[in-house]
Amino acid sequence: MNLNQKSWQRCQQLLAAAESMQVSSQQTENGSQVIDCGVNSPGGLAAGVALAEICLADLATVVLGPADPHLWDGQAVTVATDEPLWACMASQYAGWKISVGDYFAMGSGPMRAAYAREDLFKELDYQEQATNIVGVLESGQLPSAEVCDQIAQDCRVEVSDVTLLVAPTASVAGTVQVVARSLETALHKMHVLGFDLTSVVRGFGTAPLPPVAPDDLTGIGWTNDAVLYGAKVTVWVRGEDQMLADLGSQIPSSASSDFGRPFQQIFESYDRDFYKIDPHLFSPASVQLVNVETGVCHEFGALCPEVLQQSFGSA
Repeated sequence: MNLNQKSWQRCQQLLAAAESMQVSSQQTENGSQVIDCGVNSPGGLAAGVALAEICLADLATVVLGPADPHLWDGQAVTVATDEPLWACMASQYAGWKISVGDYFAMGSGPMRAAYAREDLFKELDYQEQATNIVGVLESGQLPSAEVCDQIAQDCRVEVSDVTLLVAPTASVAGTVQVVARSLETALHKMHVLGFDLTSVVRGFGTAPLPPVAPDDLTGIGWTNDAVLYGAKVTVWVRGEDQMLADLGSQIPSSASSDFGRPFQQIFESYDRDFYKIDPHLFSPASVQLVNVETGVCHEFGALCPEVLQQSFGSA
């Protein structure tokens, strides 16, 4: 698929419009390129769309538009792709914990396919031999030369061939790119449940765009709630309808025992430890599975505007 090359080309488009996108670029002392989309540069809505599409290896379209007024009186983020396995799982999913010294960030984007040490890539039997690698870091701090050097080593490229885009959750672009993960969360849940993702044909997801939070902790709560209680996802698949019916009821966030409260309340109740939260919570509120072989549409879950109102409706 050459995921990194696709993202690298999309990065060039972002950089060509850096001023209007309100982003900036700098080189570390060892030659890596760091694109600031919301740490010291303000970043904008268009930067958030570009950041999300880069994270999806430019294999998906991300669009901002009005949200369902019965759900949220604001905007929504929509993502659509005909390459869901590669765009969402092999690229967008934040499956790499970047930890170098005191620096920590969740890494996503196609650089994961060059790193390829996650179990997913073993299942896919895929490791990308990249010339340039592109990664997205959800962090309020720009990475140092040391961080870039470690990522280059892990991905087997020269450090000067590393491009990293950075935005905190509590930023315009950061909020957009996190909420653009509605489809990815559904696919990840399906993968956890044992569904063969090679049977997924295409996908579409939409989730409300919350306000930009005053801090990252609040931002984590609002962006999670946007997906857990406000995201509606459609996945076109091949398979037996009975299997899809049995599987589907387990996909939405409502299948979790932790469902029903704003995420920040859940997070606090577990002493701010993500790993204590039921992992089955992290999925969209509403999921449709459309069988392309039979035409049958299976629907599961429901949107929860009342929880969104508790979370960020009065912001």
